[in-house]
Amino acid sequence: MTDSAASTGFLAVDEVSAAQARELTDAGSAWLLDVREGYEWEAGHAPDAHHIPLAELGARQHELPEDRQILVVCRGGGRSRMVTDALNEANYPAANVAGGMFAWHALGASVERDDGTPGAIV
Repeated sequence: MTDSAASTGFLAVDEVSAAQARELTDAGSAWLLDVREGYEWEAGHAPDAHHIPLAELGARQHELPEDRQILVVCRGGGRSRMVTDALNEANYPAANVAGGMFAWHALGASVERDDGTPGAIV
């Protein structure tokens, strides 16, 4: 961690593995932002994720925490990489989840629908 990252408690990296993301969200030390489309979210998402589709992010930026590490996830990592870069440019503490929800699911991490039933990655 850099000195500034150490003093804020935020990660000094712009990408984390799915395993790291799971550890951080399970511990409550990071805010998981899912930027996938509505149909993707409905099919299955991480239980503690917050859903703001990429197309709505500008209008809903006020919903993002400024005092917590933001971990950005999409299906495979491409869209979340773009969002992470934009958030870091806007001085949000953000890191991309490498491999996206495919990597999350491959870990055996929970993927569920809004009603709590098992979900899928589409």
